Amino acid sequence: MKKFKQISVLLIVLGMFLQAAPFIAAQTGNGNADINAKIRKEAMENSQIMKTLHYFTDVYGPRLTGSPKLKMAGEWAMKEMKSWGFDRTEMEPWDWGHPGWESDRAWGSIESPVRDSLVFEVLAWTPSTKGTVRAQATQINVPRIKLNEDPRCMRNPTQEEFTEFVSKSDVKGKIVLVGSPRSPGVDFDPPAKRLDAEALGRRNTPRPPADVQPCPKVTEKPLDFRELASQFDKFLLDSGAVVRIDDAGREHGQIRAFGNRSYDPSTVIPTVVLRNEDYGRIWRLLSNGSPVELAFNIQNSIYPEGKTSYNTIGEIAGSDKADEVIMLGGHLDSWHASTGATDNAIGCAVMMEAARILKAIGVKPRRTIRVALWSGEEQGLLGSQAYVEKHFGSFENPKPAYSKFGGYFNIDSGTGRARGMSVFGPPEAAGIVNQAILPFYDLNVIGASSTASRGLGGSDHTSFNQAGLPGIGVLQDPIEYFTHTWHTNLDSYERIVEDDVKASAAVIAAAVYELAMRDELLPRFSKDKMPKPPERRQ
Repeated sequence: MKKFKQISVLLIVLGMFLQAAPFIAAQTGNGNADINAKIRKEAMENSQIMKTLHYFTDVYGPRLTGSPKLKMAGEWAMKEMKSWGFDRTEMEPWDWGHPGWESDRAWGSIESPVRDSLVFEVLAWTPSTKGTVRAQATQINVPRIKLNEDPRCMRNPTQEEFTEFVSKSDVKGKIVLVGSPRSPGVDFDPPAKRLDAEALGRRNTPRPPADVQPCPKVTEKPLDFRELASQFDKFLLDSGAVVRIDDAGREHGQIRAFGNRSYDPSTVIPTVVLRNEDYGRIWRLLSNGSPVELAFNIQNSIYPEGKTSYNTIGEIAGSDKADEVIMLGGHLDSWHASTGATDNAIGCAVMMEAARILKAIGVKPRRTIRVALWSGEEQGLLGSQAYVEKHFGSFENPKPAYSKFGGYFNIDSGTGRARGMSVFGPPEAAGIVNQAILPFYDLNVIGASSTASRGLGGSDHTSFNQAGLPGIGVLQDPIEYFTHTWHTNLDSYERIVEDDVKASAAVIAAAVYELAMRDELLPRFSKDKMPKPPERRQ
């Protein structure tokens, strides 16, 4: 999901903590020193995180929503949590509504005028080829209409313009490269892998407004992007094209392959996302007048039973306040270009580990501690939204458990260690979380801040925020998340920074313990101060 806006807001707030945190840490004590020491020892000396990550990635990755691998990963997690002594585990179903899909195997090559193998990922929810297909390549640019000489002023074609364009395009029996190759360029000032005061200051410096002249008003009625994409897919299918190739458009062989928006393979032709270096080579050969023959063999599987997806639940029962719940989790589903290590097997492994630590050191929580591994996050936070609606409702339409909820911690920004937290609620709620985590200042924890946004987006904690419940998002060091691993073919076990994930588990365990043991639940916005949820887009 798109997490950039959420992170930039956190950076602004948490930047202030960098100056104040040493003083705060020296003055703050939550009375949990002995427990915190046990948490640190268990987290650093007996960690199970790397084993959990191995199973989630090497054994069960990738884990697309609705796929057998995602279901198997959840079943393995249940067995593991049960072996750790958790009191309850469950695979809770929810209606996903689309079939599952997996890419079984695929290869592609240039056959002439040179011979070479190709590096690509298959687009999800697209069909297989009928065995090996060999065909001539052709290039096509879906038209964009210039409004003036400013290259930024463009519009989509109208229906008439699009119809005329495709009537002149011959793609029958061909492999079609769609769109001119992009130039990723060279980043001469790559972002830092750790957050420090200098980096925070640099990111928070306001940029002067760009001197942008408005584009001319569009008098025609162009197709919107969804209409254009759908009609172009239909054109390729009806015209007998055999394979579609999209440009990955990223540097150093990175590939991000998402999915067919309809989730119906019958609406599109076999489609791959080709690394930029290969795409550019073929495009240049064609542009130079050289005929290019390509070959592909793509074998995918469809799983109708995937229409039912599952959230995996593990629980440590509480004692005198067992009907009140503290939750922690992350999304277990991933995209399929790699094995989904930093997005987001790490979040799931860290949260499972945090709960395991508390169980291992003999904590008897007053409130029930519940781990949730979500599905459907990559399709729009769907699994967590279904869970919140089923179990808690919302501020406007609460269910009985709504008043018994004490907070949900979420990790979903890669392998970087936990540096801070954003708590939906009044400032005093953030103050309580702050008090719990600042004893870990030596692990570079900054602190906690409050948010009043009920906007949905970023990751699964906002499903709770939207309902008016205290979702707690964790800010992490970026490491190489947005630059290298997020949704790419590089998102594998090898990208994990072991010390960071161990530190994150310790910090989360301490925060969960504090909320599970307090006399009162986290403070919430009063009825008259509860922010209104944003209007839903139609």
